[in-house]
Amino acid sequence: MKLPFALFIGLTLGASLCQAADGDAGKGAQIYQRCLACHSLEHNRSGPRHCGLFGRPAAAVPDFTYSQALKSAGLTWDAATLDRFLENPLKAVPGTKMAYAGVKNAQERADLIAYLRQATHDPVKCPPGSSR
Repeated sequence: MKLPFALFIGLTLGASLCQAADGDAGKGAQIYQRCLACHSLEHNRSGPRHCGLFGRPAAAVPDFTYSQALKSAGLTWDAATLDRFLENPLKAVPGTKMAYAGVKNAQERADLIAYLRQATHDPVKCPPGSSR
C-alpha cells in the first residue's frame, strides 16, 4: 500500500518532532550548568529554586519576589510552557525579570526540560520541603 506523499511527510515530521520532544536528562544536566548563575534546585538565588517546578503555577514560590508580568501570566509549568518560556523568556512573558536570551536549540530545550522533570521530583536532589 502506498501512502500519499503529504501523509508520509506528516508522519515523518511528526516522528522527528516527537524525538526532539524526548529529551535526554543526562545532557540536560550539562545544559542546566548554564542556569546555575541564577538558579538552583533547592535554593533561591537571583532566580527562584526549581524543586517542584512541574505542575507549579508560575510565580508561586512564596519567598521569592517575581515580576508583575510573571505573576499575571497565568502559566503553570509543564513541558509545553517551559519550552515556550525557555526559548525566549522576554517574548513569552514580556516584562519578566528573567533577562536571558533563551535556549534557542529545540533539542537542548528538550534535554533541559527532561532534566528538570527528573531532578525536580527526585527526593535526593529535591528533599521534602525544598519545593515550597
